[in-house]
Amino acid sequence: MIDVDGYLAVLGVERPGAPSAEALWALHRAAVERVPYENLDIHLGRPTTLDPAECVDRIVRGRGGYCFHLNGAFAALLDALGYEVTLHTAGVQGTPQDEPNLGGEHLGLTVRLDGEVWMADVALAGGLYEPVPLRKGTYAQGPFTVTLEPSEVAPGGWRFRHDPQGPFTAVDFAPEPVELSSFAATHHRLSTSPESGFVRTLTAQLSDAKGMFLLRSRLLRRIEAAGTEDRVIDSAEEFEEVLADVFRISQEGITDAERAELWRRACAQHEEWTAEQG
Repeated sequence: MIDVDGYLAVLGVERPGAPSAEALWALHRAAVERVPYENLDIHLGRPTTLDPAECVDRIVRGRGGYCFHLNGAFAALLDALGYEVTLHTAGVQGTPQDEPNLGGEHLGLTVRLDGEVWMADVALAGGLYEPVPLRKGTYAQGPFTVTLEPSEVAPGGWRFRHDPQGPFTAVDFAPEPVELSSFAATHHRLSTSPESGFVRTLTAQLSDAKGMFLLRSRLLRRIEAAGTEDRVIDSAEEFEEVLADVFRISQEGITDAERAELWRRACAQHEEWTAEQG
């Protein structure tokens, strides 16, 4: 059992009746606007699981997570509300220089509703703002434009391609249904390996109808269709304010010592990144 009412309270959405496109759209928009993509627990040394009830509980407590947590929780919510939702193995192409892949480092979702299949994804900030039909085409998503086309690396699957202003290039996902538990080994690697980007860089992301906010250690970036705007966070106090006010991340249960450690890590990571940039 998951805490449906607690999750809906975070989303600011009343419990809907029978599954409908209107309700699905409202749930999706609220999830991308109110539930942050974030990896603070990795930098706090707090292991997490992919149990759907725990993923939902994180959200109810004012936290977020990365794709397995966010899409896993959203799938559980939709299932509890009577939607026909399917989980898929996916892979993210971060930049045009990266190779398209189906590495299983992302969890994709599709929803069958009224005879149509829709792609849903509340764990790609700056990606989908609302579901899009699972058929070839170009779709407006907030200020961005996205394209769906057949995948070359996942036969029978799909490639979700972002416009150049977005924070990633594309996502490929396979057609076969999978269980959330099948991502357990990848989740462990991503959250513990020194080579993992999640371990190397503290991050938070959150979308709205006009664009998205992206935090990487001390660098806060705003991305909109017209371009990007960056600023460097200068103090621990400002850092905590950004987490709370921009990304809606509750710091309840995070001790003063842990907050100081998060800031220390953010500063060290930013210094390393600055050095790499020359």
